[in-house]
Amino acid sequence: MIHIDNFKTIVDKYNVIFFDAFGVIKNYQGLVPGIEKTFEYLKEQNKEYYIVTNDASRSPVQLASSYHKMGLHAITPNRIISSGMLTKEYLYLKVPEGMVAYLGTEGSAHYIESLGLHPMPISEVNDSNIDQIKALLFLDDEGFDWQQGVNTAVNLLRKRTIPAIVANTDHAYPVTIHDLSVAIGGLAMMVENIVGKKFIRFGKPDSQMFMFAYDLIRDQRPISKKEIVMVGDTLHTDILGGNKFGLDTVLVLSGNTLPKDVDTRITSTGIVPTYICETAVVEKDMF
Repeated sequence: MIHIDNFKTIVDKYNVIFFDAFGVIKNYQGLVPGIEKTFEYLKEQNKEYYIVTNDASRSPVQLASSYHKMGLHAITPNRIISSGMLTKEYLYLKVPEGMVAYLGTEGSAHYIESLGLHPMPISEVNDSNIDQIKALLFLDDEGFDWQQGVNTAVNLLRKRTIPAIVANTDHAYPVTIHDLSVAIGGLAMMVENIVGKKFIRFGKPDSQMFMFAYDLIRDQRPISKKEIVMVGDTLHTDILGGNKFGLDTVLVLSGNTLPKDVDTRITSTGIVPTYICETAVVEKDMF
């Protein structure tokens, strides 16, 4: 584990950078200050990069648009690899037709609708249509009434033997520098424990997420895992997932893991990043 002062040192070592989104590129206030300098440097050095995110709340086009609105135009839809994309692939292979109930925003239903399936918000599930539902998706923690949605999901899974898919495995996310909010992965874990059934999960730290991104690059050119580094702010998802897949990893201290907690968390979890860096910002005076 090596402490790095300037993220430029890391960029210079690798040909491909995988970035987590929340806590690395953006936070509850908007873009991480100075992060645009990193993408300027990546372009200048002809480095390849992707946003590998558990965010299934919107399509890649919508996610890219959200960065553009914040002034960061370097992130285009083809640069985004989301857990929602893996969920979509699963639905394509396993659920050829019918209704798919979901917990999440209207935008997150894109992953269902784009396959020609009929997305049904969890609030619309009732006795008249329950027998037509082929799967249940946990996509995002917003867009539905939590109490009603969780209760309906529990009873749907008690009455029907259908796959339950968790597109975002995050249990929580920071809403301020001190406070967290429960994420859809946390709600899914609660429902899973109540109904006593195993759910299908996509997203970090699952290696399938990294294999999806790796295969995407290999379809274009030969590449070795040694050429790729994963940058994230969370030990249990970004760093553990990258480590398991055989990538070098960078823990940045601009999101879930705070500088005052980093040593304790690494010691208690046993999850060790290759590098620790304050942020993923490349400092221009070091060019």
